[in-house]
Formats: sequence, C-alpha cells, structure tokens
Amino acid sequence: MKITIVGRKCTPRESFKEHAERKLAKIEKFFGDNVEAKVIATVEKSSQAVEITVNNDGIIFRAQERAANMNEALDKCVDTLIRQIRKNKTRVEKKLKNSKFDAIESDEDVGEEKDYEVVREKTILLKPQSVEEAILQMNLVGHHFYLFLNEKSGGINAVYRRSDGGYGLITPEVE
Repeated sequence: MKITIVGRKCTPRESFKEHAERKLAKIEKFFGDNVEAKVIATVEKSSQAVEITVNNDGIIFRAQERAANMNEALDKCVDTLIRQIRKNKTRVEKKLKNSKFDAIESDEDVGEEKDYEVVREKTILLKPQSVEEAILQMNLVGHHFYLFLNEKSGGINAVYRRSDGGYGLITPEVE
C-alpha cells in the first residue's frame, strides 16, 4: 500500500504517521498491495480533522472525521472507510449472486442495504458558462450541485456546495 500523509496548518508527527500506517494496514487486507491512500491531517481552532482517500483501480473511498486529537479522528476515519468498503463489497456480491442464482435466496444479512432505483430522469441543456455563473445558477435553482459546460475549458464540469459553506468544482479526467 502506498500511503501519502499531508499536513494542513501542521506537520504530522512521526508517531501519527506510524499510527496511520498501522490502521491503514486493515484496509490493505481488503485490496492487496496495489492500493493508494492519501491522509490529510488538518488542525482547526476547536478540533483536528483527518481526511482519508483510498484509491483502488479507480474505485475511490473517502472519509473525513473531526475529533479532539488527530489519532482519534484517524481511528474514526478508518472505521468509516472499513464500513464503506464492507457495504460496497456486500452490494457487489449481492448483485453477482442475484444475477447468477435468481432462484436461490440468500440467507446473509445485508444490513440496511437497498437497491438503487432511479425514480426520475432529467435531460438538461448545457450552455457555456463561467464557474461563477454556474454557482449563481445553482443557488437560483436551490440545488446542491449544478452541471454545466465550462466556457474556458470546453469540458463538462459540476459545481457543488460543500458542508463547510464553500463551493467545489469537479472537472472530469479520462483515464
């Protein structure tokens, strides 16, 4: 597993790095050696935050947690990631099992998993806009995200409202 540890407004101590490597070894068991993990540790006024992004062949798992100290936030983050990975693994296994053995019902407890159902489809007209125009339009329609054609790059982008009150821009990249 390739682990990258970055500090924002701080320099992570060596003990934190070792703790992160030990905790992320649990995640490595799910994927093997070809997984990448990026840990971002941030010191804020009243708490400390840890964000972990795990990339395994294009499948991305991400968790962000806050706590009084960095190690506690890291522990919460790893627990959240393990939950996400297990949930996804159960979902994939269930789909495979259902497609192969429709007649056989599974006795496994899947938890609170539900099949995703598309309840509405929508077609939108993409017109060239700046990022600022797209954010204004998103706010006008009252959505949390907005898809648009970026007038500078010519590509399809999305803007979204972050939980911290700021805005984000998603630019797709073809592999």
